[in-house]
Amino acid sequence: MNAAGNGTPGVGPRVLDPAAVWYGRHPLSAVLLPLSWLYCGVVGLRRFGYRKGWLSSTRLPIPVIVVGNISVGGTGKTPLVARLVDYLKAHGWTPGVITRGYGGRSAQWPLPVTADSDPSLVGDEPVLLARHVHCMVVAGPDRVQAGRLAIELGGCDILVSDDGLQHYRLRRDLEVVLIDGDRGFGNGRCLPAGPLRELPGRLASADLVLYKAGLKSPMPAMRLVSGVLVNLVDSTRTRALESFRGERLCAVAGIGNPEPFFAALRQAGLDLEARPYPDHHAYSAEDIRRWPDLPVIMTEKDAVKCAPFACEHHWYLPVEAELDESLLDDLLSKLAGLTNG
Repeated sequence: MNAAGNGTPGVGPRVLDPAAVWYGRHPLSAVLLPLSWLYCGVVGLRRFGYRKGWLSSTRLPIPVIVVGNISVGGTGKTPLVARLVDYLKAHGWTPGVITRGYGGRSAQWPLPVTADSDPSLVGDEPVLLARHVHCMVVAGPDRVQAGRLAIELGGCDILVSDDGLQHYRLRRDLEVVLIDGDRGFGNGRCLPAGPLRELPGRLASADLVLYKAGLKSPMPAMRLVSGVLVNLVDSTRTRALESFRGERLCAVAGIGNPEPFFAALRQAGLDLEARPYPDHHAYSAEDIRRWPDLPVIMTEKDAVKCAPFACEHHWYLPVEAELDESLLDDLLSKLAGLTNG
């Protein structure tokens, strides 16, 4: 099994898939328990230090909403951030988005991000966000500096942080935590024995806890709703997902948890060869040459990086977050109480 967990030749080195340890009963998890306890202890002490003021934190002059999770892996935060930004705009706010820029190779941070920014410099998720939110997006590992730049350049009156729940140096007014409704907390252990960055008790202090819809999702839930396929070479060309029924396809996903993407394609009746890659994989022309001579469907996050090498038979599937708007109404009411207090 390779780093992406599929064993496909040419995709990556053959190493143990962490999901096999974190979401099953793998004996390696027990071996790693002492390191897990140490990790939990350090994380708990660090958070306690920020709460007591022993570690320095910064409050920016405008409200900050953090959208994050307590586990490793994709849960749908980026579509949720885009949905939250749309909601804030509709209610008279001028939001900005700050994000880490994971995978970006820029030597200088923070950086403003546009829809045309180079994902190899700023990261794939910031570019994806910039294409959807149509507001100021700034990437940088230091969220405080990124926030200051967003305020300076974008005239923002509220910031939404994509991830950064554990970035306690930036004070936040509201916290939204997203959990995978199917995978949950895995084996319930912290890194490296399990998938958790913080223990589930951390959820008690969050302002809104959402579960990405799955077969076992509790409520309240957020659903990811697929759109029509968009061609990578000509974005004016679209195609219904079901129109590929009866054809053999290649499906590509370099995201935190690719299996739901492949499952959604199969549920649509598609016959596919799945090609999972590690999260934030930096695609190359050589990667594309290794794909079979078939129509290719990928996630929009992958399309951001594959566009320079794309062919006419390459398509991506955009998704949007859908949730009960009353939950966001309640969140905005909490924010109003904080800003008026």
